[in-house]
This record gives sequence, C-alpha cells and structure tokens, in this order.
Amino acid sequence: MTDNILTPENVVAQGSATTRDDAIREAGGLLVAAGAVSPTYVDAMLEREASVSTYMGNYLAIPHGTNEAKDAISRSALSLVRYADPIDWGGEQVRFAVGIAGINNEHLEILSKIAIVFSDEDEVQKLLDAADANELFALLEEVNAE
Repeated sequence: MTDNILTPENVVAQGSATTRDDAIREAGGLLVAAGAVSPTYVDAMLEREASVSTYMGNYLAIPHGTNEAKDAISRSALSLVRYADPIDWGGEQVRFAVGIAGINNEHLEILSKIAIVFSDEDEVQKLLDAADANELFALLEEVNAE
C-alpha cells in the first residue's frame, strides 16, 4: 500500500459545510486538491450517497465514489473534515466526514483502520476534543501504517 494515505493537508478541523451534500463536496474537494482524484470522483461520491448512506455510526460518515468511478482515482488517499455542529446525514448526526479513494481495493484496508478508531468511543471523544488539524492528524496518523 502507498505510504501516507492521510496527509496533514487533507485534515480540516473546522469544516464549513452545513448539509450532507456540501460535506461530501468538502471532503471530496480535499481529495481533488491532493491530486488523488479528478473532480468527476466527487460527483460519483454524491451518486453513491444518493443510493446508499455512508453513515457509519459514532458521528462518522465515509463518503466514497461508485465502482464506476475507479478510473477517476490516480492514487489512494483519505481526507477528514470535522464539524463543530452536527450535520444531518439522513437523520443521523455526523461530525466527521472521511472522504476516501482507493486503488485496487486499498480502500478496504483503509476503511477497516478508520472503523477501528471510530468504534472506540474514547478515541472518538479525543477526535472531538482535538484542538486543531495537527492534533487530529496525529490521532489518525496510524491509518498510514502498513
């Protein structure tokens, strides 16, 4: 797997979105800015969400593109946006939108690492309490480990 799936530049401590679709665009925009995906991938993230919710529990949603959007991915990457106010995600409250793009099913390993962190309520609380993007990144840096 490629090193540094998550980089400090792809972590935002104060997201600006107020709706689910804007949160998907915000998380996806970070992946585009990182050069990991083309802008069409963000459209595919919105398509995926329209067909099945990416809400995972514990304030987490993991928006990602459809299988048809694989060609829009140039490298595996992750983005994380934290929101001060919960976003309504199909009736659920989301404080973290984790955008994900994976080549050759690498996203499955990434997803499992994120799921482990967010399955622990104490870890989620640490992420909620983190002072800034640097602290958020430090708490999540383990997703980069082989």
